[in-house]
Amino acid sequence: MGVAGLVLGILGAVLCFIFPTFAWLLALTGIIVSAIAMKKGQGGIAVAGLVLSIVAMVIAFPMFLCRVICASAAAGAAGWMGSF
Repeated sequence: MGVAGLVLGILGAVLCFIFPTFAWLLALTGIIVSAIAMKKGQGGIAVAGLVLSIVAMVIAFPMFLCRVICASAAAGAAGWMGSF
C-alpha cells in the first residue's frame, strides 16, 4: 500500500503542470493511501508518498483553480462581446 501511495504521489507531481484537474485527484488519493499505509506500519515508502502527494496537491490545486477562473472569465467576456 505504501508503494501505491508513492506511485500516486509521483504521478500527481509529474502531471500537476500538464493536467492539474487529474493531478490533484491523484494527489488526494495518494494522501489517503499513504496515510493508511503509515497507520499499518509501512514507514519510509509511505512517508515519501505522503510528501510527494502533498507537494503535488499544493501545486496542482491552485493551478486547477486558475484554469477554472480563466475559463469562466473567458466565457463571460465572450458573452459580453456578443452583445455588440
